[in-house]
Amino acid sequence: MAVAVLLVVRAAPSRAAAADTSAQGRHGMVVAETPEASAAGVEILRSGGNAVDAACAAALATGVTHAASCGIGGGGFMLIYLSSTGKFYALDYRERAPLKATATMFLRDGKPDESLARDGALAIAVPGEIAGIDAALRRYGTMNFQKVAAPAIRLARDGFPLGDHLAREIAMMREQLARDPGLSSVFLKPDGSAPKPGDLVFEKTLADTLQKLGNKPDDNFYQGPIADELAQFIQSHGGIITAEDFASYDPVWREPLHRAYQGYEVYTMPPPSSGGVVLEMLGMLEPGHLGGLGVNSPPYLARMIEVMREGFIDREQYGDPDFVKVPIVELLSPQHINQERERALHHKMGHPAEPAHDHGTANLIAADAEGNVVVLTTTINTSFGSKLMDPKLGIILNNEMDDFAVAPGVPNAFHLQGATANEIAPGKRPLSSMAPTIVVRRGNPVIAAGGSGGPTILTGVLQALIDVIDFHLGPRASVDLPRVHEQAAPDTVFIEEKMPAKTVNALKQMGYPVKTVPKLGAVGVMTIAPGNLRGAGDPRKGGLAIGY
Repeated sequence: MAVAVLLVVRAAPSRAAAADTSAQGRHGMVVAETPEASAAGVEILRSGGNAVDAACAAALATGVTHAASCGIGGGGFMLIYLSSTGKFYALDYRERAPLKATATMFLRDGKPDESLARDGALAIAVPGEIAGIDAALRRYGTMNFQKVAAPAIRLARDGFPLGDHLAREIAMMREQLARDPGLSSVFLKPDGSAPKPGDLVFEKTLADTLQKLGNKPDDNFYQGPIADELAQFIQSHGGIITAEDFASYDPVWREPLHRAYQGYEVYTMPPPSSGGVVLEMLGMLEPGHLGGLGVNSPPYLARMIEVMREGFIDREQYGDPDFVKVPIVELLSPQHINQERERALHHKMGHPAEPAHDHGTANLIAADAEGNVVVLTTTINTSFGSKLMDPKLGIILNNEMDDFAVAPGVPNAFHLQGATANEIAPGKRPLSSMAPTIVVRRGNPVIAAGGSGGPTILTGVLQALIDVIDFHLGPRASVDLPRVHEQAAPDTVFIEEKMPAKTVNALKQMGYPVKTVPKLGAVGVMTIAPGNLRGAGDPRKGGLAIGY
């Protein structure tokens, strides 16, 4: 077993030499946010698995090696292209509000207490990760759960070297982790200090849980001893999730959204994802001849900023389509997009925007020799979710309730206020910024992209797609370029500090309120052609592409 772990780690370059996070492959490729997760997916591809198997393996491994961002205590979205059918499939395994949830559950003495939606057991929504992975494997995979979980189980049981990103998250959250016996026992040293990059981390209890799921993970997670233990743990800490919440959870297969752009067809996740916002922003940009403006030139960025603002204003109309009517046909119609473009290009402010939610998250991309492609985005929301781990199971539980509108006008952890469409209701899924995307030309996938980092997912994916389509850049260049972000509320332009000072000053002179930040999320990109896969993980988060 120890030899297998060494093989997984050696499949990726060391982090010290990871300036180049790109790769090429002829037969298959995985782009994930840790080298171990990418290696886990490629291991499954080499063993005869397809892209769905590899994506599920990489997701489980990411939940071990990026435990602050995602795991089986959370949920996500999966966009699948199958070459055998030539069709796209969208799987929603987003977390759900407990059946006892109410729109006023975070009000105390008539006032909203948003901290209750961020930390502690009331912040937990019903996890969907295992249900989603099980559904994808049963319908479109070729391997059983234990086969695809094997790399994650090895990493959790035998240990993995702590990456820079997770090390920073642990150090930043040390005091909060110390308050929870489960989290502190795994992620802090015996003296309570934070481990350093390269230190081995073990998640042996999680390894045991993954093994106990057997090859019927949905049944074994959502019914019986595991569900009972999770419900009891959550309730003992003041939460409202019950065994019935677990038993009644189901993932949902939805119809993907798509729209033409510059001779390509762009497919993405429908609500409660915000993928449609990416399509709206692309539609506003399409007639703009962006290639002639120059990569990250002030005129290009000014146009991008205005379009981002309009997109986020529309985002407040998105929500769980099983609970609210999302006017997606109208939002993606040429008439509406033309109106948005008119406002954006002439700086005409629309109605005030509601700030956007969510954060954390991890994204990965998998492609195989048969032409199948998967983009998967998974999350437990903010760093270490609810800051609670069930010590008997090793499962870190999400704080996805913060992705709902906690109360009218109250911003969440990411300064995004909730709109009516995203109010809390029993069994409802919160709105998400996750936007796994696949671009097609002449019927074949040619680009896959996705991101992590809350609302910056939408703007990061948008910029990466434009870099590849309009500026003809490769995955590495598109991922490495400094990015901007504008989400309408607050009406501030966030710019990465790598952006040239001359460009930043030019935007300031145009009147934009600019704030420079170290990083804006993380994006993974893959370009796809027969026998020629090229991909890049985002160095902002330690991502890596591995191909073969």
